[in-house]
Amino acid sequence: MTTPHPSNSPSPSPNHSPSPSPSPSLPGYQHLYSGKVRDLYAPLDAQGRPREDQLLLVASDRISAYDFVLDTPIPDKGTVLTQLSLWWFEQLADILPNHVVSAEVPEAVAGRAVLVERLEMVPVECIGRAYLTGGGLEEYSSTGSVCGVPLPPGLTDGSPLPAPIFTPTTKAPVGEHDQPMTHAEVEQLVGAPLARRLAELTTRILARGNEIARDRGIILADTKVEFGMRGGSAAPSGAAASEASTASPDDVELVLADEVLTPDSSRFWPAASWEPGHPQESYDKQYVRDWLTSPASGWDRRSGEQPPALPDEVVERTRAKYVEAYETLTGRRFQA
Repeated sequence: MTTPHPSNSPSPSPNHSPSPSPSPSLPGYQHLYSGKVRDLYAPLDAQGRPREDQLLLVASDRISAYDFVLDTPIPDKGTVLTQLSLWWFEQLADILPNHVVSAEVPEAVAGRAVLVERLEMVPVECIGRAYLTGGGLEEYSSTGSVCGVPLPPGLTDGSPLPAPIFTPTTKAPVGEHDQPMTHAEVEQLVGAPLARRLAELTTRILARGNEIARDRGIILADTKVEFGMRGGSAAPSGAAASEASTASPDDVELVLADEVLTPDSSRFWPAASWEPGHPQESYDKQYVRDWLTSPASGWDRRSGEQPPALPDEVVERTRAKYVEAYETLTGRRFQA
């Protein structure tokens, strides 16, 4: 079995450090891997051996931008991501199962960790878009389509799409860029039945998220979701994938994994200020991206150098945006 992030390389580029702060040592658990944001541990059995059926998924306060893990953490970010994901898992439970086993975790990581089922992960970044912005806007401006999906003419930054679309990408190692994929390329990688199911579930999750979020004054522009597999694995590429294209998608049960509909995996916009034609105000880490590319940071995105430390006001405002998103969506007061 693989970990929930097979795309994360255990040997990232030295310019793209995945862990500016050390992962906590947890008695009864073996540290397996640290990604951009999360640390993975295996529970130990009675003989002190790592279990192969479960993982402890710990969300740190690290934040990434432009394929770099920044040196400055955002306080309470890991707790917000974990608690918001748990809330969304409940809202989406009728669509598909999720990987959560228990939220009872060691005290040292209470609130920001969850015990999950260990799954074989789908080797595709499943992205759904309901509005046009970011990399999708750049591609549309050049080709009139996104990941091979043609879109109507005349759309601008922030325009709503006629319906949510599936715009997958590759899963690149830490420090490298994910590359857009067409639906045909996903079919070649995992087989046609599974590719259709990934597209259906991704867009359905985004549509359900928007149904709920709009009632709370938030627009979900786009999102990335992760799927694990029970009862089988994705077909290998090439001839094997072609042979698998006639298999029933019921041979593999898809499970929602990692995080879901959080400010790290999604673009959240305040509905009251949304106006197509320009970049939108957001609840997510776009504020950090904007500061990094502003003259105030003194950083050149094209330099390949590690971004500078975030100033206190950027850290405080980013934390406030994450907390506001959590409280607005869930109706609950955030408990640090």
